[in-house]
Amino acid sequence: MSPHAWIFDLDGTLTVPMHDFAGFKRSVGLPLDLDILTGIAQRPEVEQAELQQAVKEWESSLVRGAQAAEGAEALLASLSGPVGIVTRNTREGAWRTLNVIGLARWFGEDAVLGRTCAAPKPSPEPLLRLLGQWGVGGADAVMVGDYVDDLRAGKAAGTATVWIDHHGSEPPMEADRVVRSLTELL
Repeated sequence: MSPHAWIFDLDGTLTVPMHDFAGFKRSVGLPLDLDILTGIAQRPEVEQAELQQAVKEWESSLVRGAQAAEGAEALLASLSGPVGIVTRNTREGAWRTLNVIGLARWFGEDAVLGRTCAAPKPSPEPLLRLLGQWGVGGADAVMVGDYVDDLRAGKAAGTATVWIDHHGSEPPMEADRVVRSLTELL
C-alpha cells in the first residue's frame, strides 16, 4: 500500500540545496558541531534574540534565489493524499519560498509548519500535528527530507522515511528509502 499522506522538509528537499550552514555559524560565532537552533539555545539569554534575528535575516536573504528541486512539481502533482511541510525555517519564510519556487498551490494554509509552530525537528510534534489534522496515522504517511533530523522526526511520529541524498554519502540508519532526487522518488 502506498502512503496516504506526505510530509516534506523544505530547504534542500523541495528546493535546490543552497544553505551554507557552516558558513553562517562561523559568521555569528555558533559552534560548528551543533545545529543552529541548538547553538542559539545554548548561548546566554541576552544573546539569543540577536542571534535569532540574524538567522531570520539570513533565511530571508536566501528566499529570492530559491529554486524548486528537480521533480518537485511532478511529484506533488502525482500525490492524491494530503501534503504538508515541516521546516526548521519560519512559517512565513517557508510560504515566501513556496511562492518564489511556484509550489505554494500544493499546500493548504494550515499544512506548513515552521519552527515557531511546534517544537522543531527532530521532535515529532509538528508531524503528529499535521497527521492529527488530517486524521491519518503515522503508518499511512511518509516523511521526506535531506537531513537526519527530518528522518528522526518521521521515525518518532511512526512514519516511513525517505532520505534525499545529495552527496552519495552513507545513509542514516533512520532512512527507509534513499533517493538522489525527487524525480527518482516519483
